[in-house]
Amino acid sequence: MTTESKAAGPALPASPPLTERQEARRRRILHTSAKLASRGGFDAVQMREVAECSGVALGTLYRYFPSKVHLLVATMQDQLQHMHETLRKRPPSEEDPGARVAQTLMRAFRALQREPHLADAMVRALTFADRSVSPEVDTVSRLTTAIILDAMAPPLAHAPSKGPARPSAPPTPEQLSAVRVIEHTWHSALITWLSGRASIAQVKIDIETVCRLIDLTTPDRTQDRRPPST
Repeated sequence: MTTESKAAGPALPASPPLTERQEARRRRILHTSAKLASRGGFDAVQMREVAECSGVALGTLYRYFPSKVHLLVATMQDQLQHMHETLRKRPPSEEDPGARVAQTLMRAFRALQREPHLADAMVRALTFADRSVSPEVDTVSRLTTAIILDAMAPPLAHAPSKGPARPSAPPTPEQLSAVRVIEHTWHSALITWLSGRASIAQVKIDIETVCRLIDLTTPDRTQDRRPPST
């Protein structure tokens, strides 16, 4: 869920933060987008209908989201944020980091599995996204990375109610590389499942297999694999 970097150019001014009313309007639009996509997938999300069901003018909708692809990628961003919050409240229980990541991603996958039309619409939007949608696609990628990194953290790091959280070491470059490979595999597994070319069982095998990269790139494990000095 990554995209190539934009060509270098002058930095654009940061958009002013949304007012409370604007944020409420944006949330209404995203809720409507998800609802329509859940019913009929990508083709069911028509900008005019989104505007009517959200109670906003069509021109207003386009000011928030310049195209349907922008809207659906933002919808995926919103869905991942909710998913991230849920996963943090109920973190994975496995002992090894790789197993925790696999457990987390399969929980996320099953959440998407319950809404196949919505999942298909969001994935198609990511596939169709061009450079104009790069900021939104990058945010989706960052959220996916954050979910994986949270799952890698020691279990006590998720449980502040049980005393001070155990600090987790920042990920190494090798681990970040593994995270990128895991992201690509998860995205690819989602596409092959949505197209009917992979079963849930196969997706689970692929996710568990690629998540072993986390354990292979964990510093302690890397140290263990080094040949003894002579």
